[in-house]
Amino acid sequence: MTHRPMFTALRRRAAKAAALVGAAAMAAGLAACGAGSGTAGASGSDGGLRKVTFMLSWAPDTNHIGVYVAKHQGWFRDAGLDVDIVAVAQAGAEQAVNTGVADFALSNLTNVGIYDLKGAHLKEVLQVQRKSSAIWCALASNTAIHSPKDLDGKTFATFGSNESDAVVRRMIQHDGGKGEFDKVTVGTSTFRTLQSGKADFGGFYATWEGVQAEMYGPKLTCFTEPDYGVPGNADSIGIITADKTIEQDPDLVRAFTQATQRGYEYAYAHPDQAADMLVEEAPDANLKQDFVRRSMQVIVDGQYWGDPKAIADGSETLGAIDYDGVQQYFDFLAESNAYTDASGATVRQAPQARDLATDEFLKR
Repeated sequence: MTHRPMFTALRRRAAKAAALVGAAAMAAGLAACGAGSGTAGASGSDGGLRKVTFMLSWAPDTNHIGVYVAKHQGWFRDAGLDVDIVAVAQAGAEQAVNTGVADFALSNLTNVGIYDLKGAHLKEVLQVQRKSSAIWCALASNTAIHSPKDLDGKTFATFGSNESDAVVRRMIQHDGGKGEFDKVTVGTSTFRTLQSGKADFGGFYATWEGVQAEMYGPKLTCFTEPDYGVPGNADSIGIITADKTIEQDPDLVRAFTQATQRGYEYAYAHPDQAADMLVEEAPDANLKQDFVRRSMQVIVDGQYWGDPKAIADGSETLGAIDYDGVQQYFDFLAESNAYTDASGATVRQAPQARDLATDEFLKR
């Protein structure tokens, strides 16, 4: 499978986030990378529908599925929107949203916090993922690794993120190790880096690469963050937009957010049907139906988006922001000196989740 790893893509962009440049220059660069050419939020010619651009944060996958379902089912059109789903720009989805090249994108609150420290003005308006799906794995054939303490002295396949370093160090130390490891920077495939012998372990997502390893190999030995002392939710994946969009056009934000929320709700209640919609709506991704169905089933069984029964009976809202869980993770990163500002200086004050997210646009 040629899917670009989700976990490493997020961490890589977070690690390499640089000081924001002028909006005009960034907009030009992003346009060259294939972002939508229309003005964000402008009226379209398709029956008066408003043109909206949603930017992927990596290749299409089950984390994006709510947007694809909403488009497939016509729920964006019902809300008066003509949504164009576009590939991620080279500078990243967060930059595209911050400069107005895209109206909305998939990201997570960890990235929003990192970009905020560098001058961006973003908010998450829907948080689909309620608990971390990050897994830290070695090849099962590497019999020297049985638990995180065995990662001491080994080589980590990394994209250079302070965040991932802090997480791995905490897991090793929690398991009784020193938290010392070597690092090698990889390209787009952590699997290939491990198989080449250049590294001993790396980061993946249980809901995607974990499924890939289960179905197609290579087999992995994996460890999860909450089991080894990493607090809160590192993977607060959801929908982001710009503060400016919220201020200038709250009705647009509400319409898009609620149609997308409906898409995720449908996917959680009907995982197989939603998987098939994703495969149909993203043909260029060459997704395998059985793989996508299995990914959705792992999400449902693991309750990664919340308690399905509670969501079905209305006692829990899919998409609500988990402020406390996210803040715990933010505080951990600050304590680990993982934050830097636009000049590269360490920032010891953690971002505040309540300043970076709002669930006022969700349907309750």
